[in-house]
Amino acid sequence: MKLVIAEKPSVAMSLAAVLGANEKKDGYMEGGGYLVSWCVGHLLELAQPEAYGKRYARWGYGDLPILPEEWKYEVSKDKKKQLDLLCRLMKDKRVDSVVCATDAGREGELIFRLVYEHAGCKKPMERLWISSMEDAAIRDGFEHLRPGSDYDKLYDAAVCRAEADWLIGINATRLFSVLYGVTLNVGRVMSPTLALLVQREADIQAFTSKPFYVPEITCGGFTASGEKLSGKNEAEKIRMGCDGQVASVLSVEKQVKTVQPPRLYDLTTLQRECNRIYGYTAQQTLDYVQSLYEKKLATYPRTDSQYLTEDMQATAASLVLWLRDHMPFGKGCAGEPDIDRVTDGSKVTDHHAIIPTVEIARTDLSELPSGEQDVLTLIAARLLSATAQAHRFEAVTAVLDCRDRSFTAKGKTVLQAGWKEVERLYRMGLKQSKPEDDENTDASLPVLQEGQIFETVSASVREGKTSPPKHYTEDSLLAAMETAGTEDMPEDAERKGLGTPATRAATLEKLVSAGFVQRKKKQLIPTEKGTNLILVLPDNIKSPMLTAEWESMLKQVERGEVPAKDFMDGIADMSRALVKAHTAPEECFTGLFPDAKRNGREAVGACPRCGGTVYEDKKGFFCDNRDCAFALWKDNKFFSGKKKSITKSVA
Repeated sequence: MKLVIAEKPSVAMSLAAVLGANEKKDGYMEGGGYLVSWCVGHLLELAQPEAYGKRYARWGYGDLPILPEEWKYEVSKDKKKQLDLLCRLMKDKRVDSVVCATDAGREGELIFRLVYEHAGCKKPMERLWISSMEDAAIRDGFEHLRPGSDYDKLYDAAVCRAEADWLIGINATRLFSVLYGVTLNVGRVMSPTLALLVQREADIQAFTSKPFYVPEITCGGFTASGEKLSGKNEAEKIRMGCDGQVASVLSVEKQVKTVQPPRLYDLTTLQRECNRIYGYTAQQTLDYVQSLYEKKLATYPRTDSQYLTEDMQATAASLVLWLRDHMPFGKGCAGEPDIDRVTDGSKVTDHHAIIPTVEIARTDLSELPSGEQDVLTLIAARLLSATAQAHRFEAVTAVLDCRDRSFTAKGKTVLQAGWKEVERLYRMGLKQSKPEDDENTDASLPVLQEGQIFETVSASVREGKTSPPKHYTEDSLLAAMETAGTEDMPEDAERKGLGTPATRAATLEKLVSAGFVQRKKKQLIPTEKGTNLILVLPDNIKSPMLTAEWESMLKQVERGEVPAKDFMDGIADMSRALVKAHTAPEECFTGLFPDAKRNGREAVGACPRCGGTVYEDKKGFFCDNRDCAFALWKDNKFFSGKKKSITKSVA
């Protein structure tokens, strides 16, 4: 009998239904030669520092860096029952092998393996690796189970990622919190992301808007624009010189241009579109598409690929034909769907692009929650757009002369709507179609010929102001995270940018919950606390290069090119160097955090004896390190004899 362990109860139920494990037990399903149970996300997580010694319950500089020799794990009370059940099932004499059926990726591997090792299980392990929860995909996956050992290096990389994040997160958070007397959460993805927001805010604050003036002439039912000028008087001079005068066409340039269809969605591009169109946060989009995956209506969401594999072509083609017939925006399609364009197995790593499943044909979409309806409809529209014909148009640029001044008019004529027609019909179907969703298309120009003359043109001046950079939205920030630091990275870097498609949403939520960022409608604005945190952090912690280097090395661990120990030794060295380099808060940064208190005591500075943090309370100034006896008592005979007192500045 095989024991199958999924990541979530809902996934386990889908697997059990296909496998014939229909008998419900307490915490698992049984039948058809299978026991099917589940984790509840991470059942085991890295223990907090206090698990390595009581002294770590208090935050002190003298205890840093914390570098566990043997890692400990803990389970929360609400998950202990399920963990104990899985351990019991693994030891069940009826079970001769265990199938890892958690999500097919680095974190899914970690979730299962930690339980397998915690139980001390030695039974053969197999791996289910699928990208869709459709019955056919599940059956095919179980017919082609892979040896668990094929994924040992993936597990090594997952453990390295978790332990490295713990080391930098715990040590950097405690270090800067102790130095500045206020809780400052630091993380290798979170901090560089916050730095992007802070830099954008600084750019906006430093921006000075400047007026500009564009002289224009109107003739023959269209308008041509002159050069953008900074001086109003000069623009007015041109207007007066051209008003009522004759204009001639100097040149007419026509060019047929082609805009290829967009690629299919990976998770990040889907999150960006949902934020732009619907205002959903990255986390909301991930939750919706994860639910669609578990309902068998969409393929696996946590993917960074925008292509399909060759074996999916027939399924994708039949799906496209069904969507064309049954979706209102399907009427925008013409010609044979181009499935080859979205197929490239060499560009698919763990999972292919996100598309609907054929289950959509058997589902009443109106019964889905509105958020899931929106996301599924958008995914369907993208599949149709990506496989539709190219958009072709003729761009016309006409240059006119009036009183020895050049004026330019642009227009376009659509020759083949192609995939843009699908997008147009999709936007028409939105409940709240907004003007910014519509394209800024040039109007068509009348037929113009070189040497053509226009009598008595009308001249005017269009006024405007230069615009500051825009605040980040989740759409634009996700794009920035995806490309952050790429100009400084080697061209062959495996993974660029900040975080992964699976972790970016959680990073944004952490920044908001920690009080470093606030949401204002769609905008993400750094708070004063977030801005000041970036001021005090060293460059290597807030640079996107750190996480890019980590991800590159983790990929090498995954491929067996770098030993896990070498990677972790490097992280430990980095933790030591970080603590050594920051023994006291920089003078120019003191006072940045007005709430700099801990347990009613105010941080004063670094201990001259051990380098720990000295705090003020009612009786005096004391080092936070328990092993250090440094103290300055306010009731001090020397000072009282001089009729003086020890103030914070004196201390």
